Amino acid sequence: MSDILDFLIVGAGPAGLSAARIASSQGLSVTVVDEQPRFGGQVFRQAPEEFAAADPDSMHTYPFSHSLFEWARGTTAVQWHFSTLVWGIFDDPQDEHMRQIGIAGPQGASVLKARRVLIATGAYDLPVAFPGWTLPGVLSAGGVQTMIKSQSLMPGQRFLLVGGHPLLLLVAELLLDAGAQIAEVAIARSLPSMKEMLRATRALPGQSRLVKQLLAILLKLRRHGVPLRFATGIERVHGDESVQAATLCKVDQNGHAIAGTQRRVEADTVVVGYGLLASTELARQAGCTVRWDSAAGGWLVQHDDRLQSTQSGVLVAGEQTGIAGAFNAHLQGELAAWQCVLELQQPAAVTAIEKTIADLQLRLARNRRFTGTVIALSAPKLEALAQAITPDTVVCRCEEVTAQEVNQFLDAHPYVADINSIKLACRTGMGMCQGRYCQHTVAQMLASRLGRGIDQVGIYKAQAPVKPVPVAVLANMK
Repeated sequence: MSDILDFLIVGAGPAGLSAARIASSQGLSVTVVDEQPRFGGQVFRQAPEEFAAADPDSMHTYPFSHSLFEWARGTTAVQWHFSTLVWGIFDDPQDEHMRQIGIAGPQGASVLKARRVLIATGAYDLPVAFPGWTLPGVLSAGGVQTMIKSQSLMPGQRFLLVGGHPLLLLVAELLLDAGAQIAEVAIARSLPSMKEMLRATRALPGQSRLVKQLLAILLKLRRHGVPLRFATGIERVHGDESVQAATLCKVDQNGHAIAGTQRRVEADTVVVGYGLLASTELARQAGCTVRWDSAAGGWLVQHDDRLQSTQSGVLVAGEQTGIAGAFNAHLQGELAAWQCVLELQQPAAVTAIEKTIADLQLRLARNRRFTGTVIALSAPKLEALAQAITPDTVVCRCEEVTAQEVNQFLDAHPYVADINSIKLACRTGMGMCQGRYCQHTVAQMLASRLGRGIDQVGIYKAQAPVKPVPVAVLANMK
């Protein structure tokens, strides 16, 4: 067991780094743990240090990013644990004000103790199951982003982009800049109505940089002759051993396929980007209460206006509180850090810190007006997406469970009303991904059958280790 830390931060993205900078500058002992080999998170993912591009432009796309990452490169006030997984957060049986944090990395497994823990684990792509989605060449938008940013890899030649989240447009730009051919960008929702456009206009003040970025991407798509089609969804992907083509169709305002509108698009890579899910597995394992918000990122961690979760000493920042982008995460990271300084340092300048916190809360509220509009415009139609599933569609990739197997179990047990029952009987969610790829699909299948919302059919129980850790590593835990 190591020395007691003041502040342990899980995640080295904009939220985690912003929190670390503030907390360490105020004299707290700070440790940051991240699964990646370098800081930055998904939005600022860096290439390996061995690569020639040591200072990518993507690191400086926000007003706060340049100074933050320059600080991270040069600071000696923070203890970093990269390529390291946090596999569990536990109560300390000897001190109710402490937390024990299990980590596993290049140096093996160990348990750290901290007075405060900030969970800033970001988000991952919303998995969408449809016939052919397991074929090589079907990739998530975030996966393509990672391949290009961190490894300079082009995962295909002719790309078809389908979905509805703004991330899809960012990936389209990334692909064009890398020299890719894009067959089409298919957006599930229809063009915004006049009412929606007026509502969006009221949320635009202060967001000129993002608006200019969006317009620049749209112009770039036009210059490259890339078709951008709205009210268009995907029905299936075709191919023997890899992607060869996909069937698209027109969809109505609820996302349902319109019969007779199917067409085939040739491509060797299909990029799927219908939305993001908050990565709340660790928070749930720690005992934090969550709530369902489909548009804002699925299961989100409940918190107060100072980012304290329902578990004492465990705070959350970034996408844990709702998908809202890097700037929101940056502000929340700073707010969480100042709150920890208040609680742990008992500083003399309480009034000044309270004023800083109030200012951060005001800026977050202003930013939410814009992000809330974006979320409303791009919210995925989960029930409609699930209708593309056929009986032989694999819904749990790890355990190779098909939709037919799940439905047969539900037919035989019509009283089942919780997805954990499906997990126990069908093994969905028991594989390496621990349900990240199947949970929402299975939940939607059950919810649709029962005529209920996803929030009423439950969520897979999160247990330690929240991600796979070799038994040998745990056996030799320090």
